[in-house]
Amino acid sequence: MRRALLIAALLLLLFGGRIIASFVIEYQWWKELDQVPTWLEMLLYNIAPRAMGTLLAFALLWIAHARGMKFAGVNLGSHRAYAAISTLALLVIGFLLAAATIDTWTVVRYFGGRDLPAEATQWRDPVFALPLGFYLFDLPFYSLLRGYVLGLAIVAALVYWATARFWQLRAMLPEAPWTREGEAPVDIDLRTLLQGSLESKFLRVAAAIVLVVLAFQFYLGRYEMLTNDHGFMVGVDYVNEKISLPLQWLVILACIAAAVFASLGRWKLAAWMALALVARAVLPPAVNALYVRPNEISIQRPYIQAHIHATRSAYGLEQRSREIEFPAKLESRIAPSRHRPLLDNVRLWDWRAFHDTVTQVQALRPYYVFADTDVDRYPIDGNLRQVLLTPRELDIRQLADARQRWINPHFIYTHGYGMVMAEANRITSDGLPFLFVQDAPPQLKTASLRLTRPEIYYGEVVHEPVFVRTAQQEFSYPSGAENVFTRYDGRGGFPISSPLLRVAAAVREADFNILLTGYLAPESRMIIRRNVRQRLATLAGFIRWDTDPYLVLTDSGRLVWTVDGYTWSDAHPYSRGIRVAGTGGINYIRNSVKATIDAYDGTTRLYIFDPSDPIIQAYRRIFPKLFRPASEMPGDLRAHVRYPETLFSAQAEIYRIFHMLDPQAFYNKEDVWDIGRNVQGQDTRPVPLAPTYVVATLPGESKAEFLLLIPFTPRNKDNMIGLMVARCDGPHLGELMFYQLSK
Repeated sequence: MRRALLIAALLLLLFGGRIIASFVIEYQWWKELDQVPTWLEMLLYNIAPRAMGTLLAFALLWIAHARGMKFAGVNLGSHRAYAAISTLALLVIGFLLAAATIDTWTVVRYFGGRDLPAEATQWRDPVFALPLGFYLFDLPFYSLLRGYVLGLAIVAALVYWATARFWQLRAMLPEAPWTREGEAPVDIDLRTLLQGSLESKFLRVAAAIVLVVLAFQFYLGRYEMLTNDHGFMVGVDYVNEKISLPLQWLVILACIAAAVFASLGRWKLAAWMALALVARAVLPPAVNALYVRPNEISIQRPYIQAHIHATRSAYGLEQRSREIEFPAKLESRIAPSRHRPLLDNVRLWDWRAFHDTVTQVQALRPYYVFADTDVDRYPIDGNLRQVLLTPRELDIRQLADARQRWINPHFIYTHGYGMVMAEANRITSDGLPFLFVQDAPPQLKTASLRLTRPEIYYGEVVHEPVFVRTAQQEFSYPSGAENVFTRYDGRGGFPISSPLLRVAAAVREADFNILLTGYLAPESRMIIRRNVRQRLATLAGFIRWDTDPYLVLTDSGRLVWTVDGYTWSDAHPYSRGIRVAGTGGINYIRNSVKATIDAYDGTTRLYIFDPSDPIIQAYRRIFPKLFRPASEMPGDLRAHVRYPETLFSAQAEIYRIFHMLDPQAFYNKEDVWDIGRNVQGQDTRPVPLAPTYVVATLPGESKAEFLLLIPFTPRNKDNMIGLMVARCDGPHLGELMFYQLSK
């Protein structure tokens, strides 16, 4: 017994110690980001809804259990051991019920979505005239509440019945002689256990509650009809509005009547109410087949119209957008002087070829990698230039020998170094990119750029943890046959010198070298979550972060990562759903947030760029310290934000069909477009083009700007029919232009 207790204590200490250590390190990390209040709010929001649901369920289940014992004529106080065990079991059941039916974020978003500003509640559905927030926040919460109450009513009824019958059976067993050898078996009449069970007042009330909850479910079903998929459209159609919605009220009243009959014990009358369900199942398909189908286009016209505009609104195609008839003239002469910004920025380097070339000529050492290449624009020598840039990051996996020594990845090889930037439309006489920024230490070929902090402690290719400001100098960059070393001078990470923090870090990382090493000094700091996407996923995991962070060189010479964040939903009324990589099925999306992370010290900021989005407004109310308005973003970073490819691709997929505004043309799919296609590499099969960033001047404009564009072609043809353009610069960020060519 003592050995078992000792083992249990050791296990508790082991797992409990890991939890406590992780909690201590988490606190330090959130303190580093100056977001401890946000962290505490997240902990509260994750615990409070289920804790309250657990306590409420436990209280009601305990009452059901007590009533069951009373029905069996047993006093709970006279069975103390049973009372303790049953109380613990009911608490566990209550927790499992709450965990299965309560999504904490649904509850939190519901309260965060109260009293949103007017700009976030402008869109209203065409049937009930309710704002979008009702479908994003209220309806999911009411559905959750329905499931919780229904589950609780059913479990309470089962607890009551099982308790009463268990104690009835137990009371009968002592009176029955056990079968001995040679004796006839005793016959226990099970009908005695069922007698009067359905006449119990508690069970009648429980059945009535279940039926009322079903009535509430059918009431919510009225709103859920606005996401019905009919194939040719999504939303409430003619049959839904004229037949299904009235019948839904019939079913609701039938459920309420059945609840009244059940509470009175009139079970046959309650069962007759199911005829309403039969009518609800039979009449709509009959009306659709006999009346609507032969005249579908004319009857469904207003509903298709609502579907078109709701879908366009859900994907941001009707806000800050213009559709322009563009009469292209093939015989027109091009004036080179007029289109000089475009011609000077025609991209000659494909990013794949650029990446391969830079890897060969600028890696410097095998452990340096260029994980990604991004396209951006910079004012260079007075002109806006399109450039390709890629950070030089350190991949510890390429240092197999060095990895075998614990000190190398944690104290010496701690960061990448510098970047490579090339002009997109220039090639040297050797066939290489014309580099504005190259080598280590950085060599710059223009006075328009500065790079004062080339060290990359936070990026896409990282390892962790690393320790800085230690007794061991850090490798900075190679210089010929020698290496240059440095010492970290930023605010990234958190202090790790105290014995308590070292123990916590050692336990959390399961690495007791942290506790034993002599390299840690009083000013040493521990850096974790250096991957920019992981950092943001931990800080704001309720935002869907883009898979392609891009690096910005600021005016002061610092390197700063920028990452686009999306809010999305699959609950927008009347909107057609699509699948987007990383988010699954959606029918609403916004690029509401842009995050910046300093590559040297990890300073992280989240800026709201779409205040009209109700989802981000709800999160802003929930986490008031986490978000900042876009106006607070520094100007040198603001000059490099862009329209994200992920959102643009989703919008293009929708627009190729939903450019048809006429319901009849839309119904017949008369003018469906395809994304333009091209042949790439050695594969001769054409593939859809990816969105492309360019520097060009829009028709009617005089100034070159950074644009994102994609062409459309008619279905199964290769001649261009339209061009979708997103603007990225200044106050025009987020504007969409649709140039429709003559057919």
